[in-house]
Amino acid sequence: MSAPLIAWSGVSAGYDDARVLHGIDLQVHAGEVLAVLGRNGAGKTTLLHALFNLGPQVQGRLTVHGQDVTGWPTHRIARLGLALVPQGRGVFADLAVRDNLRLATLAPHTRSTSAGAGRAWTLERVFETFPRLAERQRAASGSLSGGERQMLAMARALLTQPQVLVLDEPSEGLAPLAVQEVIARHVADLARDGLTVLLVEQNVPLALQLASRVAVLSAGGLAFEGTPEALARDKALQREHLGV
Repeated sequence: MSAPLIAWSGVSAGYDDARVLHGIDLQVHAGEVLAVLGRNGAGKTTLLHALFNLGPQVQGRLTVHGQDVTGWPTHRIARLGLALVPQGRGVFADLAVRDNLRLATLAPHTRSTSAGAGRAWTLERVFETFPRLAERQRAASGSLSGGERQMLAMARALLTQPQVLVLDEPSEGLAPLAVQEVIARHVADLARDGLTVLLVEQNVPLALQLASRVAVLSAGGLAFEGTPEALARDKALQREHLGV
């Protein structure tokens, strides 16, 4: 197997006196969809925040493309080809859809195209991929539905030309139909196009539908790592660590 794009090596992390992660060893490889599952409080978002240096105190080693990025400023880590779609979407509600997207095109990038995608992400390509955003490009982003906001957040991330798209709880607050039309459809298309995806979720059926590999966090530790088929068969593990 090729060297990982991202690796957590013996990573523990927390906030002040509260330890959230305990000795995590996990890797993300090129071209895969890695789904990280767990209950509320399992440490999923802290895993991402440790990677992007967004608050937690970290012990251990974080690498991107084999380079130790532990403690780097967030913007330097992002410029290595990582794009985070945060929990809650994080769009600028007062700005029009098109202006939200244009902000992403103004940021400096080190990669001219997404790995495997063959061509750069432009506004035109975004509007081809997400036709609803083209229809609503002049609308205030705060007027969008939850599904439309998720499209906007994903599209904005893609315009930074990522090699790895990182999605933190993208299905949160969405109706089942929106989950399939917005998340499942587009993530599957992006993966077929060669983009590496790190998907953090509580929605087990969605993760099993999309993932090529699954990791389960429980009480800040790694309880399972393997194929979605293996997790789907292990009903006892699902009940114990995922509550399903």
